[in-house]
Amino acid sequence: MQATVAMAAMQAPVITPQENSIMAEETDKRKVVIELQNIKRYFQVGSETVKALRGVSFKIYEGEFVTIQGTSGSGKSTLLNQLGCLDTPTSGEYFLDGVSVRTMSKNQRARLRNRKIGFVFQNYNLLPKTTAVENVELPLMYNSNISAEERRERAIKALKAVGLGDRLEHKSNEMSGGQMQRVAIARALVNDPAVLLADEATGNLDTRTSFEMLVLFQELYKQGNTIIFVTHNPEIAEYSSRNINLRDGKIREDTINKNIKSAAEALAALPQPQDD
Repeated sequence: MQATVAMAAMQAPVITPQENSIMAEETDKRKVVIELQNIKRYFQVGSETVKALRGVSFKIYEGEFVTIQGTSGSGKSTLLNQLGCLDTPTSGEYFLDGVSVRTMSKNQRARLRNRKIGFVFQNYNLLPKTTAVENVELPLMYNSNISAEERRERAIKALKAVGLGDRLEHKSNEMSGGQMQRVAIARALVNDPAVLLADEATGNLDTRTSFEMLVLFQELYKQGNTIIFVTHNPEIAEYSSRNINLRDGKIREDTINKNIKSAAEALAALPQPQDD
């Protein structure tokens, strides 16, 4: 064990104080989209206090593709609710695009959520028997400053961006799982949010379609979108720029991925589907 640690120490690059200062300065120049300061969330279940989050702190910068990974019971669902402004912490501070969230009313959080967060759900959450355009228009309907004509134009633009320009008038019950998830991603993008928040976005998809979605997320990342991808699947972290690992309500690891795998290459390497 000691030899292993010693070898790791010898292999680790030596960073001078000057280099460390430059790195810190470069980091500080990036815009902070999300900042959590010692977030705790406790629930009272009968006589027992369940400590779902036990002091979580981190910053997410503009343009990052961050996976938040953990097994069942790790606290990631509770953290997702905090990040999505669906719940407030027992203590601690949460800033979304520079705005303090903790003391907001439910209605204030709903407005902030609609303007700043684009949600992508595992189960798509599309309106049934409603066209792709109409589903994507939905978040814009809560903004009285946007006309019906502009809503439609922005919805069509978002659908074309995710490769569904030829499915504009298809209803959700006429589309495959991958197509429905693309509609959900277009809906998340249509408001030009500060962050895309994906909850197990590949969880209901087969392997090939999952990689197609990862290709799309990597393309959005390259375009400068900020993405948070909450998942129980550790493999997803290989395709993101940073991974935060939760266990027992605490951050156990927060690592930068310096060797991001290409989802497009992984997709190309998959065997071609064959009929049974």
